[in-house]
Amino acid sequence: MNENSEQKILLVEDEPNIAMLFKYNLNKAGYICETANNGKIGFEKVASFQPDLIISDIMMPEVDGFEFRKMLLADSGLAKIPFIFLTAKGSEEDILNGYDMDIEEYIIKTSSPRIVLAKIAAVLKVKAKEREKAVEEVHQAADNMKTKVVPDEFLQINGFKVQHWHQTFENIPGGDFIDYIKIDDDRGIIVLGDVMGKKWKAWYFAVAYAGYVRSAVRFGIQSSEEITPGKIMAGVNKSVYHDERISEVFITLTILLLNNKTNSITYAGAGDLPILHKSEKEVRMINSDGILLGFDENTEYSDFSIELKHGDKIFLLTDGILESRNEEKEMYGKERLIKSIEDISLADVCLEKIKGDFINFTNNKFEDDVTIIALKRL
Repeated sequence: MNENSEQKILLVEDEPNIAMLFKYNLNKAGYICETANNGKIGFEKVASFQPDLIISDIMMPEVDGFEFRKMLLADSGLAKIPFIFLTAKGSEEDILNGYDMDIEEYIIKTSSPRIVLAKIAAVLKVKAKEREKAVEEVHQAADNMKTKVVPDEFLQINGFKVQHWHQTFENIPGGDFIDYIKIDDDRGIIVLGDVMGKKWKAWYFAVAYAGYVRSAVRFGIQSSEEITPGKIMAGVNKSVYHDERISEVFITLTILLLNNKTNSITYAGAGDLPILHKSEKEVRMINSDGILLGFDENTEYSDFSIELKHGDKIFLLTDGILESRNEEKEMYGKERLIKSIEDISLADVCLEKIKGDFINFTNNKFEDDVTIIALKRL
């Protein structure tokens, strides 16, 4: 396999012959290349194509290269994509203007294909090393803090089998977190949260939220009140509301209480995705009505109880599962997930079928953290 085969380049060039020549050489070198004939169209393509590198002409109709670059710099999510200016001009003023806009390189259109490909490879190599260093630093910070947002062991209580599958986005600690809290041999709590955002900041806040949940659960256990997911959620909400550092961070949160003695689970959610209940007859979705945490100190969260029979399963997930796309840009979506769950028999291991279907659909390439928790009534 060509070492460049996974790397995508967006070429923005209004001259068809030049665009065709560059695209031919880029494809021949193993890159995936898409084109646009001005900065306006190029900007629209960036979000959907998600290139690893952008090469743009300067002199173009409607939106020229300089304006296109300014549009990218104004968007924090796009500003860091490596950028190369392509131009027929080689004047010192043009080159300095380009570098003032935080570009990586300048390529003259008359350069030989070997020179062009060498410059592109050099830019991508530097960016890859920077990314590796950043990922290493995040992992080192996580190790130093002795903090995990996903437990190594599954919850172990009587009458239930619990499993999870969690994959971080590009191996970078992110905003999904799981917590298991064993109350006694017959009762346990499952927590699934998703902090909006990616990478370091999302991971940091995921750690904070996980701490709030554990504190609320412990308080509920130690108090004389009955422990319910809704009351735990209300306690977390109050803590978040009064914490200025975290109250502006949006999160979805799902809390389940498993009870072996009552053959049931009780569920409460805050802005979360529906949970799915698979019985012998059907797969149904249960939606919570809880709003995102931190908006109102006195928000109440409803509890939903579900009686489970032998073999029944419950699934919790974050949006990384549903929103991941395949190479044709189709989202995995609820219908595919439900179909995968429907095909699971009462005796099947809960997650292997779903995991296999999802990996096959996405070709093992995800756009966000992906997390799914499954529990089975024994």
